[in-house]
Amino acid sequence: MDGVTSPGESMTLFEAIGGEPAFRKLVDEFYAGVATDPLLRPMYPEEDLGPAADRLTLFLIQYWGGPHTYSEQRGHPRLRMRHAPFRIGAVERDAWLHHMRRAVDRLDLPPQLAAALWDYLERAAYFMVNVMEDPAAEG
Repeated sequence: MDGVTSPGESMTLFEAIGGEPAFRKLVDEFYAGVATDPLLRPMYPEEDLGPAADRLTLFLIQYWGGPHTYSEQRGHPRLRMRHAPFRIGAVERDAWLHHMRRAVDRLDLPPQLAAALWDYLERAAYFMVNVMEDPAAEG
């Protein structure tokens, strides 16, 4: 996203939603849900979710027009490659989206900003799916 246009000025979504503090709050809220989710928590091998939260925060900040710290520290995001070791089917995607929806809602953003953020997060979640059929659906 190149930016969110306001009358007479243009700013990035990063700036429009409140910069780094807003993205930190988003990710903290998200990982508060993940921490107790029996399906998603095992996908985070580190005992502490802090490093994963930092990576996601820096990625989102960069994606939405903030500093490029993520790429400086980790290189190109390569999201599908980094998530390939984990089984991500529809159930995992939906659990991720559930926690992220709650986190986005907790930011209490203006509808246009919330919609832009959610649209990306939803598309990203669908993009990460790497298992086309869920064993539970095979009955």
